[in-house]
Amino acid sequence: MYEDLLPENLNAVGASGEEMGANAIRNAFAIAIRSILLNSLQQVDREESIVKRLISTILKTVIFFIGWAILISFTPDIPTKNPALLRLWWEFTPFIAVLLFSVIFVLVIGKGKIKIPVASRFFKNFLIGVAIGFLWLGSVVAVLLLTKTMNIQGQNSINYIWIWIFAALLNAVMQELLVRGYLYQLWKQKYNFVVATVLTTILFTAMHGGAFEAGIIPVLNVVSMSIFVTLLLEYTGTIVAPIIAHFIWNVIGGIILGGVSLASDYPNLLTSKFHGNLLLSGGIYKMEGSMIVLVVHLILITYLFILNKRMSS
Repeated sequence: MYEDLLPENLNAVGASGEEMGANAIRNAFAIAIRSILLNSLQQVDREESIVKRLISTILKTVIFFIGWAILISFTPDIPTKNPALLRLWWEFTPFIAVLLFSVIFVLVIGKGKIKIPVASRFFKNFLIGVAIGFLWLGSVVAVLLLTKTMNIQGQNSINYIWIWIFAALLNAVMQELLVRGYLYQLWKQKYNFVVATVLTTILFTAMHGGAFEAGIIPVLNVVSMSIFVTLLLEYTGTIVAPIIAHFIWNVIGGIILGGVSLASDYPNLLTSKFHGNLLLSGGIYKMEGSMIVLVVHLILITYLFILNKRMSS
């Protein structure tokens, strides 16, 4: 594209002896200059393309994420005194907002070039999500019970428990679609798996900003959870498994056992107490402040990393 901007080669006509030598030198010099200028212009073109791609990807990310946040901030409450229905509404509106933004960015802005994998081997990946979810939560609870840093002291009555559970499902779907849906696929397509994982982990951690007030272990637990769930997404090739595993962690760990912090209005079916060594029990932060969770996450990360390596080779 730049050839017409550069000097043409110099051609000797009817030259001999010293003139031929001089012409050859001039030709070689002209070719060298032409090559250097062409390479320089192409390098500038490549750098401009890289900058444009980065700016475009960042803008799409900001508009998607901030746009979603602004949209849900204008959502009115519904006129009800039923806390379960109110919570369901509070989870439903962010879910609909992220679903709407995903459709717009995937089909309209992206023109279908970026896809959010959902339907691929749905039943199989659903079962993988169930298995990983129970393995994840079950390992943590088992160690806490065996070390006697957690014990169940009573049972509570929960009205409309299935509404609370459905609300927790919407919350899990919303979080996974927001972080590991369009945005993850966008950064993975434009760059690679590592960049996409780092970016979405930062966003996921920012969404759980309360962890920073709790200390380093809760922050590391959020970060390692994001990495582990992303590897699960890569292994199954669909967002279904991450959603189901996340849902099991929230519902059984939070609503049933009361060991995972959801929104403050979520009820607990069981009264669980966490005591003893703070690194093990998590103290007032319960499971999410426990070193045991971090260790389980690291084991799952290692396991899924190996599975992904084997699958790719």
